[in-house]
Amino acid sequence: MTISYDDFAKVDVRVGRVTRAEINPEARKPAYVLSVDFGPEIGELTSSAQLVDHYTPDSLVGRLVLGVVNFPEKRIAGVKSACLVLGVPDVEGAVVLLSPERPVPVGGKMF
Repeated sequence: MTISYDDFAKVDVRVGRVTRAEINPEARKPAYVLSVDFGPEIGELTSSAQLVDHYTPDSLVGRLVLGVVNFPEKRIAGVKSACLVLGVPDVEGAVVLLSPERPVPVGGKMF
């Protein structure tokens, strides 16, 4: 399926910095509750993310990530998830986070 650039532009993907990461005890599959700072325009948003295979809470805090910030909020395993942190699967299906290759300001919009 192809989409127009206008369709693509509706998805608001921003750079954020993880400020907090904790195990989500209510998740059926192991997951973290993340707080991600997307800068002054968006603010700090919460997400539930299945990242435990490659990341510890300490390795996540301070990390730059990419996230979709304009999806409606959704309850996931007891967490009000307000953003979707983006990743891709490795060869075994575990999530590897997408992040900028160089330092960039939080809140920067992907284009």
